[in-house]
Amino acid sequence: MGEAETRRVSGCRYDCCVRAGEAGAKPGRPGCGGGYHGCMISTSLRGLAALAFLALPTAAAAPAQAAPGTPEYQRLPLSDAIDLLPRAAESHGGYEDTAFALRVDSDHDRCSTRSEVLIRESRTEPVIEGACTVTSGSWYSYYDGKSVTDPDSLDVGYMVPLAESWASGASHWSSARRRAYADDVDAEGSLVAVTVKSNRSKADQDPAQWLPPLADARCTYAADWTATKLRWALSADPAEIAVLQDLAEGCGRQEVEYMEAPTGVENA
Repeated sequence: MGEAETRRVSGCRYDCCVRAGEAGAKPGRPGCGGGYHGCMISTSLRGLAALAFLALPTAAAAPAQAAPGTPEYQRLPLSDAIDLLPRAAESHGGYEDTAFALRVDSDHDRCSTRSEVLIRESRTEPVIEGACTVTSGSWYSYYDGKSVTDPDSLDVGYMVPLAESWASGASHWSSARRRAYADDVDAEGSLVAVTVKSNRSKADQDPAQWLPPLADARCTYAADWTATKLRWALSADPAEIAVLQDLAEGCGRQEVEYMEAPTGVENA
């Protein structure tokens, strides 16, 4: 395995899955040791806290503050998060998937969007060949509860499909913002590795039309869907809101975690 591949694997989220069962791990996505959600965020926050501490003068005790314009990490109950969703009717007119740049390598590390998601979601160290082709690993498709070792059996799907995002506000975005949305590997739930069958069954449908066949996955799905829409300021229609609210009533203490998309990615 080359240097680039080693770097990618050693720092990716499968490590969080392996560590998720340790003390203090937060409950999260099924199939990842109960601690998938928040793992990368917690790790990042620990790193940021350490950097902030080193940057402070030894005599200073003032808390570090985010730079102006920096998006803030949000964590709130699912029902409260749903209430924050902008309401609007959908408009699918003019949609073409070519409006989004698909499966790019925006960070120029030789790994496509698909490969990056497969690497981060593998529960074991994935095997990577060539420039960055994932040939095996261990994945949990949380839509249907299937365990998978062959990456060809997986789709890397958008939590909020491209057509749905278009109908919910992306039609008014700049091409740069749509490109950033299509390659949003920085948010845990925006892109997910799931079985081909479950992802094709979902297609471009919202929660009013489709929910994961695995009932135990639906609270996580509602949280991921809501987080993605809030991250990108996408609207939700009345039927969609109604289903999300119904789900939230049975989801106990389910939380939504998200950070708004970078302000540098402009709408127009």
